[in-house]
Amino acid sequence: MDHVALFDQTSLACSKLITKRYSTSFTLGIRTLDPRFHLPVYAVYGFVRWADEIVDTFHDHDKAALFADFRRQTYEALDTRFSLSPVLHAFQLMVHRYGIDREFIEAFLRSMEMDLEDRNYNQSLYNDYIYGSAEVVGLMCLRIFCEGDTALFDRLREPARRLGAAFQKINFLRDIRSDYEERGRVYFPGVSYEHFNDAVKRDIEADIRSDFEAGYAGIVQLPRSARLGVYLAYVYYLKLFHKIRQLPATQILGGRVRVPDNTKLLLLVGSYFRYRLRAI
Repeated sequence: MDHVALFDQTSLACSKLITKRYSTSFTLGIRTLDPRFHLPVYAVYGFVRWADEIVDTFHDHDKAALFADFRRQTYEALDTRFSLSPVLHAFQLMVHRYGIDREFIEAFLRSMEMDLEDRNYNQSLYNDYIYGSAEVVGLMCLRIFCEGDTALFDRLREPARRLGAAFQKINFLRDIRSDYEERGRVYFPGVSYEHFNDAVKRDIEADIRSDFEAGYAGIVQLPRSARLGVYLAYVYYLKLFHKIRQLPATQILGGRVRVPDNTKLLLLVGSYFRYRLRAI
């Protein structure tokens, strides 16, 4: 292997390591995809994880300056097809290999920049944030799964967006307490932390249920090489959603709802058998 190829493979291995360290659930989902998709999706996750860490973690640093530099380095990597940052080098490799749209990347970066400020979200900002923080990540992965099939991508674009939106809204519900206490954020438009109650929670859940239904319609149309991995993410979030729905608003505010590891394993086994039986 020449040294350029070695640098490429090492950069991709770094993104894989980041994924494994930061998200056991996401790593499990990736492993159920066809092996040819593993490194490309690791590269996408490494990129979005690093950006998210800048805005959510490094409170003792100038996060705005750090993020501005990350943005600059991202576009420099895309333009030159090279970066000394392994995360950005791996990401640009997959952007060019699969034709990932720069509009998706810019929308994602804009949403991350929104997290640099403590704010309450109106409906327009909420929609923009969900699109950039979640929907476009799903669209990046869809570009990978479609492998250049533009007609398939166009047909599945809207379901992929709705599925990403459902996942993000569930994250908002699950993390409503930590988002407010640690970052001063309430993402749901027109909702204050102090007045979050069962009626508000039910309205949010109805919106999520609609997104889930639209997203599932796209999952069953995915290539089989990608279907099991996306379906596993769907059933994991659906399980989390069911747990949240069963709790009153006061308990959601009281602590983070989780899906135990043994339950995740059962979901994996059940999803695998449904996949093998072609029930999905």
